[in-house]
Amino acid sequence: MPLQDPLSPAKHLRKPDWLKTKIGANSFTYGHTRDVIREHSLHTICASGRCPNQGECWSRGTASFMIGGEICTRACRFCNTHSGKPLPLDPQEPENIAKSILAMGLKHAVITSVDRDDLCDGGSHHWASTLRAIHKLSPSTTCEALIPDFRGDKKALDCIIEARADIISHNMETVRRLTPSVRNVATYEGSLDVLRYIASKGVVTKTGLMVGLGETFEEVVELLEDVVATGTSIITIGQYLRPTRAHLPVEAYITPTQFAQYKEIALEKGFQYVESGPLVRSSYHAEEHLSGYRTLSQKEVSYSKNSIRMSELGKLTNE
Repeated sequence: MPLQDPLSPAKHLRKPDWLKTKIGANSFTYGHTRDVIREHSLHTICASGRCPNQGECWSRGTASFMIGGEICTRACRFCNTHSGKPLPLDPQEPENIAKSILAMGLKHAVITSVDRDDLCDGGSHHWASTLRAIHKLSPSTTCEALIPDFRGDKKALDCIIEARADIISHNMETVRRLTPSVRNVATYEGSLDVLRYIASKGVVTKTGLMVGLGETFEEVVELLEDVVATGTSIITIGQYLRPTRAHLPVEAYITPTQFAQYKEIALEKGFQYVESGPLVRSSYHAEEHLSGYRTLSQKEVSYSKNSIRMSELGKLTNE
């Protein structure tokens, strides 16, 4: 069933109440998270991306670490990360990330990065070093790698896959029609290929979608169908929020009811786990995405085994 019309044009409206956030109540944990990040001179997508959930997440003792520096070689029109000529990679960064995760006692860590098109490997070996450092210092911590497209370089993707991330994410960001105007360099089909390749290696695969950029209901459904066909199991759907006036304007504020409908449609299309809501971001409640996926997978295996047993019992009865 098509969704009701969103509030549009959003650039003439106040931000709805459901998008208003506040710093979490546990200020001690927030301060500890901030101090650990500062102590090791790290970058987070929480801060650079002006994430509306930073207060909540940091107060829960979680953060999404950004490696490869804080300057991106691309200039996507939705992203607040600085673009330009990056500095050389910091060889101490992998160990510092791992030490921070250990100090924070994280059960699940999300690592992302800027695009490093200036490097021949796109930064993939730096990625692998970071993941291995985490496994070594904090072996009980599960890791999610939220990666760029590496221009579709399979060797770069293999490098990260071999470093054993528990889940690998790559965001579609927006629908096919809007991709050229929203994303710099990356393509719709290219991102589908990245997801397809990761899933083909047996890795839990995840993607993210922003809505409110002017996409239609039909275009969102098309994206859901395209992505689930790659073997991707998890998707996050959230409201696009304009970081500054220099970025793309919000075209519509999508209601919580509509997000619930998107979730229902995504599950019907075959996704195993869906997080959909106005404030949802790729890394929001990320630890629940993996645990939720694993729980559902175990139930499916159990159901499958029971079905086989019932089938075998039926054959014996007939004999």
